[in-house]
Amino acid sequence: MPQWLNDAVFYEIYPQSFCDTNADGIGDIPGVIEKLDYIQGLGCNAIWLNPCFDSPFKDAGYDVRDYKKVAPRYGTNEDLARCFAEAHRRGMRILLDLVPGHTSEEHPWFVESSRSAQGEYASRYIWTNHWYERTAPLPGIGGESEREAMYALNFFKCQPALNYGFWHVTQPWQLPVDHPACIATREAMKDVMRFWLDMGCDGFRVDMAGSLVKADDKHFSGTSAIWRDVRAMLDREYPEAALVSEWGQPEFSLAAGFHMDFYLSWSGNGYTSLMRDYGDADGADNSYFKSTSHTSIVPFLADYMPKYRAALKAGGLFCLLTCNHDTTRPRFNLSPEELKLAYAFLFTMPGAPYLYYGDEIGMRYLDVPTKEGGYTRTGSRTPMQWQPGENLGFSAGDPSALYLPVDPAPNAPTVAGQDNDPASLLNTVRALLALRHKYDDLSASAPFEIYEAKADSRLFVYRRGSLLVAVNPGLSPYSFDAPDAGHILYAIGSCTGAPEKGRVELGAQSFAVLAQRG
Repeated sequence: MPQWLNDAVFYEIYPQSFCDTNADGIGDIPGVIEKLDYIQGLGCNAIWLNPCFDSPFKDAGYDVRDYKKVAPRYGTNEDLARCFAEAHRRGMRILLDLVPGHTSEEHPWFVESSRSAQGEYASRYIWTNHWYERTAPLPGIGGESEREAMYALNFFKCQPALNYGFWHVTQPWQLPVDHPACIATREAMKDVMRFWLDMGCDGFRVDMAGSLVKADDKHFSGTSAIWRDVRAMLDREYPEAALVSEWGQPEFSLAAGFHMDFYLSWSGNGYTSLMRDYGDADGADNSYFKSTSHTSIVPFLADYMPKYRAALKAGGLFCLLTCNHDTTRPRFNLSPEELKLAYAFLFTMPGAPYLYYGDEIGMRYLDVPTKEGGYTRTGSRTPMQWQPGENLGFSAGDPSALYLPVDPAPNAPTVAGQDNDPASLLNTVRALLALRHKYDDLSASAPFEIYEAKADSRLFVYRRGSLLVAVNPGLSPYSFDAPDAGHILYAIGSCTGAPEKGRVELGAQSFAVLAQRG
């Protein structure tokens, strides 16, 4: 694993919504460059940049038309190369968003694959043998191509599936994973990766990483073999490059060669129980970090700990994130004070944490119409709010031209509005990330151990190396035995102790990091 990941804190940027420098209403790469000092000042030393490649934008750039060209609305390849260079000059890294499972239906590979004459790209995508033969069990499309066949989809209709083969071949049109055409698809994706790594990219976040080989077995054997081959190439040619998967199953992803995996927000899992357990039939919010809930940390730990152990076994990182472009912003149901505790927890846990743009100021989830296939996700993709005034500092363009509207509320949070307030959410994030960077025991791979977690308690206490970390999101104080606890290194709310008795009391809605006595 690249050593730099151990101290990495990532900032996710949705480029069309971050900073617009040419007043066209859409964020751009020069805008990212302009804000690198701000990102560094937060304590983030790495960036995950959502897709910035040429695209018809039917799925916000996850429908790639040209893997080797920056979308003109964002700038040029030269702009992105300059962004890499400026980040490196500041000691920062940038991961690009790689979409290996599908392309746009406008990609030249697919255009050629759709022709009746069978050429180099005939099997770059998954096609049946006849126009009336369906791609089941995969979704498919027919009747739109010159080629007399149906093609399989990987997600939306605009995203034909690239062909990496089938692990279990049951139909004549299904190719095995070792077919030359399937190997050519893998090699083409490696070529894309080399192109950007040579330009200065520091690695990739991989979209739908487990979706490559179709009809794979329950262990993802076919897909995993592909990623192990990719990892071998990276280790040999680009040993400092990092790979993070959108997979959510570290027992598979990290064993397949990824350095990191995300804890994804899936209904009913441990991550969802922290901030997005929005309620039962009577509307109660059961999220652990909701102050009025009665949920303990135990449901989270029951799901998290097996994944954490799998990550340890594989020598990789299982990462927590505040939000991402697919997930409802945590401000949807949590107050700024509740968010402070949630972030304190996320930023002191193992793995490399990910901060979604705008979460550091508590940007709200907005009820806005869908844009570029966003649907319910669109409300988490609205423009960054930099300062009071027109367009909240995102763009000097006409408000009607904005990619999405900014928060219209009079009290919409902004960076400028919180910058000089030491008690603001923004400055709490800065302090927490400074704390993480200061102590090696809070690094990504430092030891983690549950100290106290009970089903009937809101208190959670855990060790990171020699540090004792405690969080209480509830409305009542809790005390716990800590005979070796020393002085308080950092606190939110109230933390007191009776050292001679070996007791620590954590007040309502409080968090603390304590040194070890000695």
